[in-house]
Amino acid sequence: MAVEHGASALGLVSDMPSGPGVIAEDLIAEIAASIPPPIESVLLTSKHHAEAIIEQQRRARVSAIQIVDRIERGGHRALRAALPGIRIIQVIHVTGNESVEEALAMSPHVDALLLDSGNPAAAVKELGGTGRTHDWGISSRIRVSVDVPVFLAGGLTPQNVGKAVRYVRPFALDVCSGVRTGGKLDEQKLIEFFAQISAADRPRDGKAAWPLRSPMTV
Repeated sequence: MAVEHGASALGLVSDMPSGPGVIAEDLIAEIAASIPPPIESVLLTSKHHAEAIIEQQRRARVSAIQIVDRIERGGHRALRAALPGIRIIQVIHVTGNESVEEALAMSPHVDALLLDSGNPAAAVKELGGTGRTHDWGISSRIRVSVDVPVFLAGGLTPQNVGKAVRYVRPFALDVCSGVRTGGKLDEQKLIEFFAQISAADRPRDGKAAWPLRSPMTV
């Protein structure tokens, strides 16, 4: 359903301390094998050690890894060496101005940054799927400051995604809870979400807007 309505990547959620959408690794591998090219298959992982993430990718056979928490020092370099050709996306949870410095420090080591609204410092870590927005002003500052593509996540819905696109101008969007009803993808919400993206991305003042990619965490 997500692909039919325009998603250019599918996020497959492995074990997390909290949040929606977690599925077993054997199902992740099954889904990843069925995703038609050029749609990206993205493993969401909360693991902190490169070796554990490498093992996950080799079991799942996905084309990209989304790291939702901080990993060990040198971990990104180890992932690059062990998994050539696999895209690495690092999540930055936008909690304040300090997130700009974190994004600048991470950006040379990854293929993209994803700006989300979790709280890694919570008693039970929140690493995605919170349904909350964050300060898009900080996200916009990050987008213009780094040299890698920026994905925007966190509380995006059909009602606010147009405003988010116009404000932040991200390379891509990541959505989960905002297009679900009762824990499952809602087709009508998907249709409206993509319609609002298209409306927000139309050329204005004669200047062509770049086409947004639209990852979808399912």
